[in-house]
Amino acid sequence: MDFLGRRIGIIGAGLCNQETYELARTIGGLVAARGGLIYCGGLGGVMEAACRGAREAGGHTVGILPGFKASDANEFVTIPVVTGLSHARNVVLVRSCEALIAVSGSHGTLSEIALALKMWKPVIGLNTWPDIQDVHYVSTAEDAVEKAFDLLP
Repeated sequence: MDFLGRRIGIIGAGLCNQETYELARTIGGLVAARGGLIYCGGLGGVMEAACRGAREAGGHTVGILPGFKASDANEFVTIPVVTGLSHARNVVLVRSCEALIAVSGSHGTLSEIALALKMWKPVIGLNTWPDIQDVHYVSTAEDAVEKAFDLLP
């Protein structure tokens, strides 16, 4: 397995509707098709969808888990990272990524966006928290992935 691909975080709601799920699944697949590695929180919703899309495209995924058990990871996580850090795992997730794509999301996603901006990581927003300075807002999955790769260091 080649784990030297670009590290793209896909962050978003742990619970989401089918439209958001399919959007995140598409993003995961597009990132994997370009050789990127998906990093996420490893649980359900947007995280599961992104991992599923990546695995369906032949890619690999890393789940930075909040709890103490690898078995908490969704079934599409290739590499579970058990942190026991609860919400503080967001720092580990953001630090591990080169760019992040925020899809939908609630307060956990907002904290990840803020951490990423504080760490000078590019953040691409798609149907997520509006009007945050320095977030690159896009309107499609394809645009999100294209912008993420364009902004990589």
